[in-house]
Amino acid sequence: MTYEIPTWFAITALVVLSLILLADLLIILKRPHIPSMKEATLWVVFYVALALVFAVVLLLVTGSGDAMGEFVAGWLTEYSLSVDNLFVFVLLMSQFSVPRRYQQEVLMVGIIIALILRAIFIMLGAVLIENLSWIFYVFGLFLVYTAWRQAFPGKHDDDAQAETGIVRFLRRFIDISDGYDGSKLRTVVNGKKIFTPMILVFVAIGFTDLVFAIDSIPAIFGITQSPFIVFTANLFALMGLRQLYFLLGGLLDRLKYLHYGIAFILAFIGVKLFLHALHENELPFINGGEHVEWAPDISTWVSLGVIIAAMTVATVASLVAARREGDVVTTADAADRPAADLPDGSGRTPAEAAATTVAEEKAPRAGADASSAGEDTR
Repeated sequence: MTYEIPTWFAITALVVLSLILLADLLIILKRPHIPSMKEATLWVVFYVALALVFAVVLLLVTGSGDAMGEFVAGWLTEYSLSVDNLFVFVLLMSQFSVPRRYQQEVLMVGIIIALILRAIFIMLGAVLIENLSWIFYVFGLFLVYTAWRQAFPGKHDDDAQAETGIVRFLRRFIDISDGYDGSKLRTVVNGKKIFTPMILVFVAIGFTDLVFAIDSIPAIFGITQSPFIVFTANLFALMGLRQLYFLLGGLLDRLKYLHYGIAFILAFIGVKLFLHALHENELPFINGGEHVEWAPDISTWVSLGVIIAAMTVATVASLVAARREGDVVTTADAADRPAADLPDGSGRTPAEAAATTVAEEKAPRAGADASSAGEDTR
Protein backbone atom coordinates (compact mmCIF):
# COMPACT_ATOMS: atom_id res chain seq x y z
CA MET A 1 0.00 0.00 0.00
CA THR A 2 1.81 3.12 -1.28
CA TYR A 3 -0.71 5.71 -0.12
CA GLU A 4 -1.99 7.09 3.16
CA ILE A 5 -5.58 7.96 3.98
CA PRO A 6 -5.83 11.02 6.26
CA THR A 7 -7.61 10.37 9.56
CA TRP A 8 -9.85 13.42 9.13
CA PHE A 9 -11.05 12.14 5.77
CA ALA A 10 -11.72 8.62 7.05
CA ILE A 11 -13.77 9.91 9.98
CA THR A 12 -15.69 12.44 7.85
CA ALA A 13 -16.45 9.88 5.15
CA LEU A 14 -17.72 7.28 7.62
CA VAL A 15 -19.92 9.84 9.40
CA VAL A 16 -21.45 11.11 6.13
CA LEU A 17 -22.06 7.62 4.77
CA SER A 18 -23.59 6.50 8.08
CA LEU A 19 -25.96 9.50 7.99
CA ILE A 20 -27.01 8.60 4.42
CA LEU A 21 -27.69 5.04 5.50
CA LEU A 22 -29.64 6.28 8.55
CA ALA A 23 -31.73 8.62 6.38
CA ASP A 24 -32.48 5.72 4.04
CA LEU A 25 -33.66 3.66 7.01
CA LEU A 26 -35.87 6.46 8.38
CA ILE A 27 -37.55 6.89 4.98
CA ILE A 28 -38.53 3.21 5.02
CA LEU A 29 -39.77 3.31 8.61
CA LYS A 30 -41.92 6.40 7.97
CA ARG A 31 -43.36 5.20 4.66
CA PRO A 32 -43.20 1.43 4.10
CA HIS A 33 -44.18 0.71 0.50
CA ILE A 34 -43.33 -1.20 -2.65
CA PRO A 35 -41.02 1.05 -4.70
CA SER A 36 -41.87 1.61 -8.35
CA MET A 37 -39.38 0.69 -11.07
CA LYS A 38 -38.64 4.41 -11.54
CA GLU A 39 -37.98 4.97 -7.83
CA ALA A 40 -35.79 1.85 -7.54
CA THR A 41 -33.84 2.82 -10.67
CA LEU A 42 -33.21 6.37 -9.44
CA TRP A 43 -31.95 5.12 -6.07
CA VAL A 44 -29.63 2.53 -7.66
CA VAL A 45 -28.24 5.14 -10.07
CA PHE A 46 -27.76 7.53 -7.12
CA TYR A 47 -25.74 5.00 -5.09
CA VAL A 48 -23.66 3.90 -8.07
CA ALA A 49 -22.90 7.55 -8.92
CA LEU A 50 -22.08 8.22 -5.26
CA ALA A 51 -19.59 5.34 -5.26
CA LEU A 52 -17.88 6.64 -8.39
CA VAL A 53 -17.73 10.18 -6.94
CA PHE A 54 -16.22 8.73 -3.75
CA ALA A 55 -13.56 6.99 -5.86
CA VAL A 56 -12.59 10.31 -7.46
CA VAL A 57 -12.53 12.05 -4.06
CA LEU A 58 -10.29 9.25 -2.78
CA LEU A 59 -7.93 9.92 -5.68
CA LEU A 60 -7.83 13.66 -4.90
CA VAL A 61 -7.31 13.18 -1.16
CA THR A 62 -4.63 10.49 -1.36
CA GLY A 63 -3.06 11.61 -4.65
CA SER A 64 -2.84 7.93 -5.57
CA GLY A 65 -4.48 6.14 -8.46
CA ASP A 66 -3.90 2.89 -6.57
CA ALA A 67 -6.30 3.96 -3.82
CA MET A 68 -9.00 4.74 -6.37
CA GLY A 69 -8.35 1.53 -8.30
CA GLU A 70 -8.45 -0.62 -5.18
CA PHE A 71 -11.73 0.94 -4.08
CA VAL A 72 -13.41 0.49 -7.48
CA ALA A 73 -12.16 -3.10 -7.82
CA GLY A 74 -13.23 -3.91 -4.25
CA TRP A 75 -16.61 -2.24 -4.69
CA LEU A 76 -17.32 -4.09 -7.95
CA THR A 77 -16.34 -7.40 -6.35
CA GLU A 78 -18.60 -6.84 -3.35
CA TYR A 79 -21.38 -5.48 -5.58
CA SER A 80 -21.31 -8.60 -7.77
CA LEU A 81 -21.44 -10.79 -4.67
CA SER A 82 -24.34 -8.66 -3.39
CA VAL A 83 -26.28 -9.26 -6.61
CA ASP A 84 -25.70 -12.97 -6.03
CA ASN A 85 -27.13 -12.54 -2.52
CA LEU A 86 -30.40 -11.35 -4.06
CA PHE A 87 -31.16 -14.90 -5.22
CA VAL A 88 -31.18 -16.00 -1.59
CA PHE A 89 -33.16 -12.95 -0.46
CA VAL A 90 -35.86 -13.76 -3.03
CA LEU A 91 -35.98 -17.30 -1.65
CA LEU A 92 -36.25 -16.11 1.96
CA MET A 93 -38.99 -13.59 1.20
CA SER A 94 -40.96 -16.20 -0.75
CA GLN A 95 -40.61 -19.04 1.75
CA PHE A 96 -41.47 -16.85 4.73
CA SER A 97 -44.33 -15.23 2.79
CA VAL A 98 -43.17 -11.74 3.81
CA PRO A 99 -45.71 -9.13 2.59
CA ARG A 100 -44.10 -7.12 -0.21
CA ARG A 101 -45.00 -3.88 1.55
CA TYR A 102 -42.63 -4.75 4.40
CA GLN A 103 -39.84 -6.36 2.39
CA GLN A 104 -37.91 -3.06 2.27
CA GLU A 105 -37.74 -2.98 6.07
CA VAL A 106 -36.58 -6.60 6.20
CA LEU A 107 -33.91 -5.89 3.61
CA MET A 108 -32.73 -2.80 5.49
CA VAL A 109 -32.42 -4.71 8.74
CA GLY A 110 -30.54 -7.41 6.84
CA ILE A 111 -28.17 -4.78 5.42
CA ILE A 112 -27.47 -3.36 8.89
CA ILE A 113 -26.79 -6.87 10.23
CA ALA A 114 -24.48 -7.48 7.27
CA LEU A 115 -22.56 -4.24 7.94
CA ILE A 116 -22.06 -5.12 11.60
CA LEU A 117 -20.88 -8.65 10.79
CA ARG A 118 -18.58 -7.45 8.02
CA ALA A 119 -17.11 -4.74 10.25
CA ILE A 120 -16.19 -7.46 12.77
CA PHE A 121 -14.68 -9.66 10.05
CA ILE A 122 -12.78 -6.70 8.58
CA MET A 123 -11.20 -5.84 11.94
CA LEU A 124 -10.34 -9.50 12.50
CA GLY A 125 -8.91 -9.82 8.99
CA ALA A 126 -6.81 -6.67 9.38
CA VAL A 127 -5.30 -7.99 12.62
CA LEU A 128 -4.53 -11.36 11.04
CA ILE A 129 -2.89 -9.75 7.99
CA GLU A 130 -0.83 -7.42 10.20
CA ASN A 131 0.49 -10.21 12.42
CA LEU A 132 0.32 -13.36 10.31
CA SER A 133 1.69 -12.93 6.79
CA TRP A 134 0.96 -16.58 5.96
CA ILE A 135 -2.79 -15.95 6.34
CA PHE A 136 -2.83 -15.07 2.62
CA TYR A 137 -2.19 -18.76 1.87
CA VAL A 138 -5.31 -19.64 3.88
CA PHE A 139 -7.41 -16.88 2.27
CA GLY A 140 -6.25 -17.92 -1.20
CA LEU A 141 -7.07 -21.61 -0.77
CA PHE A 142 -10.40 -20.75 0.87
CA LEU A 143 -11.42 -18.53 -2.06
CA VAL A 144 -10.50 -21.20 -4.63
CA TYR A 145 -12.62 -23.69 -2.67
CA THR A 146 -15.47 -21.16 -2.48
CA ALA A 147 -15.20 -20.58 -6.24
CA TRP A 148 -15.50 -24.31 -6.88
CA ARG A 149 -18.53 -24.51 -4.60
CA GLN A 150 -20.06 -21.49 -6.37
CA ALA A 151 -19.56 -22.92 -9.85
CA PHE A 152 -20.65 -26.45 -8.94
CA PRO A 153 -23.18 -26.14 -6.11
CA GLY A 154 -24.42 -29.28 -4.41
CA LYS A 155 -26.66 -30.29 -1.59
CA HIS A 156 -25.09 -30.16 1.87
CA ASP A 157 -27.50 -32.13 4.04
CA ASP A 158 -25.55 -31.70 7.26
CA ASP A 159 -25.49 -27.93 6.87
CA ALA A 160 -29.18 -27.87 6.04
CA GLN A 161 -30.02 -29.86 9.15
CA ALA A 162 -27.89 -27.50 11.27
CA GLU A 163 -29.79 -24.47 9.99
CA THR A 164 -33.14 -26.19 10.44
CA GLY A 165 -32.10 -26.95 14.01
CA ILE A 166 -31.71 -23.22 14.68
CA VAL A 167 -35.29 -22.55 13.63
CA ARG A 168 -36.54 -25.54 15.60
CA PHE A 169 -34.69 -24.23 18.64
CA LEU A 170 -36.47 -20.89 18.30
CA ARG A 171 -39.85 -22.54 17.81
CA ARG A 172 -39.28 -24.76 20.86
CA PHE A 173 -38.33 -22.03 23.29
CA ILE A 174 -40.08 -18.96 21.85
CA ASP A 175 -43.81 -18.57 21.23
CA ILE A 176 -44.35 -17.39 17.65
CA SER A 177 -47.67 -16.37 16.11
CA ASP A 178 -49.08 -17.97 12.97
CA GLY A 179 -49.26 -14.70 11.03
CA TYR A 180 -47.60 -11.32 10.64
CA ASP A 181 -48.68 -8.15 12.42
CA GLY A 182 -47.38 -5.58 9.97
CA SER A 183 -43.63 -5.30 10.41
CA LYS A 184 -43.77 -5.82 14.19
CA LEU A 185 -41.52 -8.32 15.92
CA ARG A 186 -44.05 -8.87 18.72
CA THR A 187 -47.83 -9.03 18.78
CA VAL A 188 -50.63 -9.89 21.22
CA VAL A 189 -52.50 -13.19 20.83
CA ASN A 190 -55.19 -14.16 23.38
CA GLY A 191 -53.91 -11.49 25.73
CA LYS A 192 -50.33 -12.82 25.56
CA LYS A 193 -47.43 -10.96 23.96
CA ILE A 194 -45.51 -13.23 21.61
CA PHE A 195 -43.13 -12.95 18.64
CA THR A 196 -44.30 -12.83 15.03
CA PRO A 197 -42.70 -14.83 12.17
CA MET A 198 -40.66 -11.68 11.45
CA ILE A 199 -38.18 -12.83 14.11
CA LEU A 200 -37.53 -15.98 12.06
CA VAL A 201 -37.01 -13.88 8.95
CA PHE A 202 -34.38 -11.76 10.72
CA VAL A 203 -32.61 -14.87 12.07
CA ALA A 204 -32.49 -16.41 8.58
CA ILE A 205 -31.27 -13.13 7.06
CA GLY A 206 -28.62 -12.83 9.79
CA PHE A 207 -27.21 -16.31 9.21
CA THR A 208 -27.27 -15.76 5.46
CA ASP A 209 -25.33 -12.52 5.94
CA LEU A 210 -22.82 -14.37 8.10
CA VAL A 211 -22.21 -16.98 5.39
CA PHE A 212 -21.73 -14.32 2.71
CA ALA A 213 -19.46 -12.24 4.97
CA ILE A 214 -17.17 -15.23 5.47
CA ASP A 215 -16.90 -15.58 1.69
CA SER A 216 -16.64 -11.91 0.70
CA ILE A 217 -14.18 -10.44 3.20
CA PRO A 218 -11.21 -12.63 2.16
CA ALA A 219 -12.04 -11.75 -1.46
CA ILE A 220 -11.72 -8.00 -0.97
CA PHE A 221 -8.60 -8.38 1.19
CA GLY A 222 -7.13 -9.96 -1.91
CA ILE A 223 -7.55 -6.58 -3.64
CA THR A 224 -6.60 -4.15 -0.88
CA GLN A 225 -5.19 -4.37 2.64
CA SER A 226 -6.65 -1.00 3.68
CA PRO A 227 -9.41 -1.64 6.28
CA PHE A 228 -10.95 1.73 5.39
CA ILE A 229 -11.27 0.87 1.70
CA VAL A 230 -12.48 -2.64 2.56
CA PHE A 231 -15.26 -1.27 4.78
CA THR A 232 -16.33 1.58 2.48
CA ALA A 233 -16.42 -0.77 -0.53
CA ASN A 234 -18.69 -3.10 1.45
CA LEU A 235 -20.80 -0.16 2.59
CA PHE A 236 -21.36 1.12 -0.94
CA ALA A 237 -22.10 -2.40 -2.20
CA LEU A 238 -24.82 -2.82 0.42
CA MET A 239 -26.29 0.69 0.40
CA GLY A 240 -28.34 0.26 -2.77
CA LEU A 241 -29.05 -3.42 -2.30
CA ARG A 242 -32.69 -3.10 -1.21
CA GLN A 243 -33.56 -0.97 -4.26
CA LEU A 244 -31.62 -3.38 -6.48
CA TYR A 245 -33.76 -6.19 -5.06
CA PHE A 246 -36.92 -4.63 -6.48
CA LEU A 247 -35.24 -3.39 -9.67
CA LEU A 248 -33.81 -6.79 -10.62
CA GLY A 249 -36.82 -8.78 -9.44
CA GLY A 250 -37.86 -9.48 -13.01
CA LEU A 251 -34.33 -10.07 -14.26
CA LEU A 252 -32.97 -12.56 -11.73
CA ASP A 253 -34.37 -15.49 -13.68
CA ARG A 254 -32.31 -14.40 -16.70
CA LEU A 255 -28.94 -14.26 -14.94
CA LYS A 256 -28.36 -18.02 -15.18
CA TYR A 257 -24.58 -17.71 -15.68
CA LEU A 258 -23.98 -15.08 -13.02
CA HIS A 259 -22.61 -17.60 -10.53
CA TYR A 260 -19.97 -18.70 -13.04
CA GLY A 261 -18.74 -15.11 -13.38
CA ILE A 262 -18.57 -14.71 -9.62
CA ALA A 263 -16.84 -18.09 -9.27
CA PHE A 264 -14.20 -16.97 -11.80
CA ILE A 265 -13.63 -13.73 -9.87
CA LEU A 266 -13.25 -15.58 -6.57
CA ALA A 267 -10.87 -18.12 -8.13
CA PHE A 268 -8.80 -15.34 -9.71
CA ILE A 269 -8.51 -13.44 -6.42
CA GLY A 270 -7.69 -16.70 -4.62
CA VAL A 271 -4.82 -17.40 -7.02
CA LYS A 272 -3.71 -13.77 -6.72
CA LEU A 273 -3.62 -14.06 -2.92
CA PHE A 274 -1.65 -17.31 -3.08
CA LEU A 275 0.90 -15.77 -5.46
CA HIS A 276 1.13 -12.70 -3.20
CA ALA A 277 1.76 -15.01 -0.24
CA LEU A 278 4.56 -16.71 -2.18
CA HIS A 279 5.99 -13.34 -3.19
CA GLU A 280 6.09 -12.21 0.47
CA ASN A 281 6.79 -15.69 1.85
CA GLU A 282 8.22 -16.04 5.37
CA LEU A 283 7.30 -19.68 6.08
CA PRO A 284 10.50 -21.67 6.74
CA PHE A 285 9.33 -24.82 4.91
CA ILE A 286 8.69 -22.91 1.66
CA ASN A 287 11.80 -21.81 -0.26
CA GLY A 288 13.79 -21.85 2.97
CA GLY A 289 11.75 -18.99 4.40
CA GLU A 290 12.80 -16.66 1.55
CA HIS A 291 10.56 -14.72 -0.84
CA VAL A 292 9.66 -16.62 -4.01
CA GLU A 293 10.94 -14.23 -6.66
CA TRP A 294 9.20 -15.84 -9.63
CA ALA A 295 5.73 -15.37 -8.07
CA PRO A 296 4.18 -12.26 -9.66
CA ASP A 297 2.32 -9.61 -7.67
CA ILE A 298 -0.78 -8.95 -9.80
CA SER A 299 -1.60 -5.24 -9.96
CA THR A 300 -4.87 -3.63 -8.89
CA TRP A 301 -5.62 -2.48 -12.44
CA VAL A 302 -5.24 -6.00 -13.84
CA SER A 303 -7.60 -7.22 -11.11
CA LEU A 304 -10.11 -4.49 -11.99
CA GLY A 305 -10.01 -5.47 -15.66
CA VAL A 306 -10.55 -9.15 -14.86
CA ILE A 307 -13.50 -8.37 -12.55
CA ILE A 308 -15.23 -6.14 -15.12
CA ALA A 309 -14.61 -8.64 -17.94
CA ALA A 310 -15.91 -11.61 -15.92
CA MET A 311 -19.14 -9.88 -14.90
CA THR A 312 -19.70 -8.50 -18.41
CA VAL A 313 -19.24 -11.92 -20.04
CA ALA A 314 -21.47 -13.66 -17.46
CA THR A 315 -24.24 -11.07 -17.82
CA VAL A 316 -24.17 -10.94 -21.64
CA ALA A 317 -24.01 -14.74 -21.92
CA SER A 318 -27.00 -15.05 -19.55
CA LEU A 319 -29.13 -12.59 -21.52
CA VAL A 320 -28.19 -14.14 -24.87
CA ALA A 321 -29.02 -17.63 -23.58
CA ALA A 322 -32.36 -16.42 -22.19
CA ARG A 323 -33.29 -14.86 -25.52
CA ARG A 324 -32.31 -17.98 -27.50
CA GLU A 325 -34.23 -20.32 -25.25
CA GLY A 326 -37.28 -18.08 -25.48
CA ASP A 327 -38.48 -19.27 -22.08
CA VAL A 328 -38.41 -15.95 -20.28
CA VAL A 329 -41.82 -14.58 -19.29
CA THR A 330 -41.86 -10.97 -18.16
CA THR A 331 -43.30 -10.08 -14.78
CA ALA A 332 -45.99 -7.99 -16.51
CA ASP A 333 -47.12 -10.96 -18.60
CA ALA A 334 -47.16 -13.22 -15.56
CA ALA A 335 -49.38 -10.78 -13.67
CA ASP A 336 -52.08 -11.13 -16.34
CA ARG A 337 -52.03 -14.93 -16.24
CA PRO A 338 -53.72 -17.27 -13.72
CA ALA A 339 -51.47 -18.86 -11.14
CA ALA A 340 -52.11 -22.28 -12.68
CA ASP A 341 -50.56 -21.08 -15.93
CA LEU A 342 -47.31 -20.08 -14.27
CA PRO A 343 -44.33 -22.43 -14.74
CA ASP A 344 -44.73 -24.16 -11.36
CA GLY A 345 -48.43 -23.49 -10.72
CA SER A 346 -47.57 -22.04 -7.32
CA GLY A 347 -48.73 -18.49 -7.85
CA ARG A 348 -45.17 -17.18 -7.78
CA THR A 349 -43.79 -14.92 -10.48
CA PRO A 350 -41.29 -16.51 -12.89
CA ALA A 351 -38.52 -14.47 -11.23
CA GLU A 352 -39.39 -15.86 -7.80
CA ALA A 353 -39.67 -19.43 -9.11
CA ALA A 354 -36.35 -19.27 -10.95
CA ALA A 355 -34.61 -17.44 -8.14
CA THR A 356 -35.85 -20.04 -5.66
CA THR A 357 -34.32 -22.84 -7.73
CA VAL A 358 -31.00 -21.05 -8.10
CA ALA A 359 -30.90 -19.95 -4.47
CA GLU A 360 -31.52 -23.49 -3.24
CA GLU A 361 -28.45 -24.57 -5.22
CA LYS A 362 -26.32 -21.63 -4.16
CA ALA A 363 -27.22 -21.54 -0.47
CA PRO A 364 -29.02 -24.73 0.54
CA ARG A 365 -28.52 -23.93 4.21
CA ALA A 366 -30.54 -20.72 3.99
CA GLY A 367 -33.11 -22.47 1.81
CA ALA A 368 -33.59 -25.29 4.31
CA ASP A 369 -33.90 -22.83 7.14
CA ALA A 370 -36.51 -20.81 5.32
CA SER A 371 -38.49 -23.83 4.19
CA SER A 372 -38.69 -25.21 7.69
CA ALA A 373 -39.74 -21.86 9.10
CA GLY A 374 -42.28 -21.38 6.33
CA GLU A 375 -43.93 -24.68 7.26
CA ASP A 376 -44.03 -23.75 10.92
CA THR A 377 -45.63 -20.35 10.40
CA ARG A 378 -48.50 -21.63 8.34
